[in-house]
Amino acid sequence: MKRRAFITLLGGAVAGWPLAARAQQPGGRRRLAVLMATAADDPESRKRLFALLQSMQQLGWVEGRNLRIDIRWAAGNTDDTRKYAAELIALTPDIILAAGSLALGPLLQATRTIPIVFTHVPDPVGAGFVDSMAHPGGNATGFTSFDYGLSVKWLELLKEIAPRVTRVGVIRDPNLTAGIGQWGAIQGAAPAAGMEAVPLNVREVAEIERAVAAVARPGNGGLIVTASGAAVVHRELIIALAVRHKLPAVYWQRFFVADGGLISYGDDVTEHYRLAAVYIDRILKGEKPGDLPVQLSTKLELVVNLKTAKALGLEVPPTLLARADEVIE
Repeated sequence: MKRRAFITLLGGAVAGWPLAARAQQPGGRRRLAVLMATAADDPESRKRLFALLQSMQQLGWVEGRNLRIDIRWAAGNTDDTRKYAAELIALTPDIILAAGSLALGPLLQATRTIPIVFTHVPDPVGAGFVDSMAHPGGNATGFTSFDYGLSVKWLELLKEIAPRVTRVGVIRDPNLTAGIGQWGAIQGAAPAAGMEAVPLNVREVAEIERAVAAVARPGNGGLIVTASGAAVVHRELIIALAVRHKLPAVYWQRFFVADGGLISYGDDVTEHYRLAAVYIDRILKGEKPGDLPVQLSTKLELVVNLKTAKALGLEVPPTLLARADEVIE
């Protein structure tokens, strides 16, 4: 993607990004509010947002012409997420995009009338965000990344790429229903894989550092990084700690591996934002979010970083490399 094209498309939305609320614009523009759980300078989040704006333009929605966009970036902070959710709702937008569970929860607590489209929310039914996948009901619908069976697959991949691992630290956000569910699935499957699972919470930098060091200390340790906005915010630290302590780690998204992680298995979250544009378009044209089914990702990708494997002293099995959708060398 060319830098000039990125700047041109994103430039139109910049006016909607400041924190100060502005009055509804004249001329019949519709108003889209976006609550991102990550930081404004996060490259992966910018890529996802670009995918949304690009798809909105393709559907005829142009910021500054017939669309006003207001964006808040919570940077993984729970208090800021609640504050920005309230700010955005106070702007009385026509529709809201919620990026992940961390963003969706506070928004649904604050409004049950403004339509919400969410992206990459694990287990929206179990979290109480929607009534069912087929018939969400209420004011929210969107796209979910996976079921909890994928969490067990992460455990199997860790055992396959690092058979000597007997103790696995599971990095999760305990404030999310999905974080609890992912941990539960891994904890239940660990004994059969010959492993002991230990929960590691992602809240503060010092807490993460202590927890990862504790997993590494006895030897034969490994990590699984489950899906959460907090893990995205702290991903550079988590990846660096895994390498420093020689811990094989499985991640839930490709960009962790592109940034130096060992292996990942999950869906393309950026695609959620392209698909979200379609739902936003349909809702702005009169459809109800409660009538649009929540969609589950069907394409999963396996990515392996051979450079990181070498640094960890691991030899990746040929059978695993043969299954990989991408190998980073």
